[in-house]
Amino acid sequence: MRCPFCNHGELKVIDSRNSPEANAIKRRRECLNCGQRFTTFETVELTLQVLKRDGRYENFQESKLINGLNAASSHTRIGQDQVHAIAANVKSELLGKQNREISTKEIGELVMKYLKKADMIAYIRFACVYRRFKDVGELMEVLLSATPDMEK
Repeated sequence: MRCPFCNHGELKVIDSRNSPEANAIKRRRECLNCGQRFTTFETVELTLQVLKRDGRYENFQESKLINGLNAASSHTRIGQDQVHAIAANVKSELLGKQNREISTKEIGELVMKYLKKADMIAYIRFACVYRRFKDVGELMEVLLSATPDMEK
């Protein structure tokens, strides 16, 4: 690693802390050349391959997951912190599986599980896009299946 300020290669670690919510280690570093301090995050990088509906594979992109969650939760009570927490939970569950190949269906079902607990409007919005309803009847099935959970 090099200093982002002077590009010098000699650094020392001043402080290290675990960041359990991000499954990362946060390190405070100091450049031995210019004395500038900066923070780095170290995470485990495990590549997941996503099987798309058309049969293609592509690398899992957490940013796509967050964009989908943002679209579903826009103008709801779900804030950015909760969006990122849901994304982290989904990613954690996916990484916990032994298989490094996952389908968009698996991702969608996990997202729906978390959104159903968090906010029913976001859940319904996500379901509309994810499940690609062909008619209002299919949407009504989801609405009716969600209704008992709302009464609890």
